Amino acid sequence: MLPDELRPAGIITRGAAAVIDLLVVCALMGSAYVGSMFLQLLFDPGSFSFESPAVKLSVSVLIGLSMLYLTVCWASSGRTVGAIMMGIRLVTPRHGLVRWPLAALRAFLCVLFAFGLLWVAVDRRRRSLQDIVLRTAVVYDWQPNTPLIDPHTTAGQ
Repeated sequence: MLPDELRPAGIITRGAAAVIDLLVVCALMGSAYVGSMFLQLLFDPGSFSFESPAVKLSVSVLIGLSMLYLTVCWASSGRTVGAIMMGIRLVTPRHGLVRWPLAALRAFLCVLFAFGLLWVAVDRRRRSLQDIVLRTAVVYDWQPNTPLIDPHTTAGQ
């Protein structure tokens, strides 16, 4: 895949991918809650009751799970479920995969400062505030199995 073929993704596409990813994380949280209820029912059926989860715990789990989900997806393939569905990918300036520390930092910034995505609407290069700070880009890429260029392994060739 040549870098010239990659166009920056716009606000609508990136926003839709973010909503899909939020739904994925919420589904994971719901599954964990239902699983914990089944375990409680299995091991202590006499005292079983559906209790509302604590708000602070739920928000903490949502933030932590979101950051873990984004980090793993971006560092392993550059794509989340939402990105796959919308045909986009996160890349470095040389169109390679981001490394784990950068993916984790970007996930932290995206989860805690989600409003930074809105900058895509006004930036002529379609960059979010996170992209500007970390020198990353989100580009259209409809070829999910195409390997990305890894500048660290191809530098000597």
